Amino acid sequence: MPPKFDPTAITVVYLRATGGEVGATAALAPKIGPLGLSPKKVGDDIAKATQEWKGLRITVKLTVQNRQATVSVVPSASSLIIRALKEPPRDRKKVKNIKHSGNVTIDEIIDIARVMRERSLARELSGTVKEILGTAQSVGCTVAGKPPHDVIDEINEGLMEIPQE
Repeated sequence: MPPKFDPTAITVVYLRATGGEVGATAALAPKIGPLGLSPKKVGDDIAKATQEWKGLRITVKLTVQNRQATVSVVPSASSLIIRALKEPPRDRKKVKNIKHSGNVTIDEIIDIARVMRERSLARELSGTVKEILGTAQSVGCTVAGKPPHDVIDEINEGLMEIPQE
């Protein structure tokens, strides 16, 4: 038999949601139903909190205490890069297989690396910048008009300086 649920304990639940949209309550219910929360109300809270990430898949952190859920957005590297491309929000149901062929400046990449720094496995900021550049390559955009892997090679050869912190 499972242990008795303590409503005063802090419980953290991570979910993937599309920004600005109310997710399917059928997908939310198995995760938050046992915590005594209404999936519809939590879905509305998630939609409100992710309004500025409209149309992007984003990870959401639900912190539940005393049957109250607080929603915070945990952005991934790819969603930060797509947001930096400043593309117009797309309708998921109509537009499929979108190509992100824009250009991102190296300063924006460094800013994204600073946001992702705490979750990075790299020792220095330059390593985190290389991780973000690898993500930019898989997203399909260019960095300062060049392919992201060329920028990684420049960092490795010492041609491009990345600040320490």
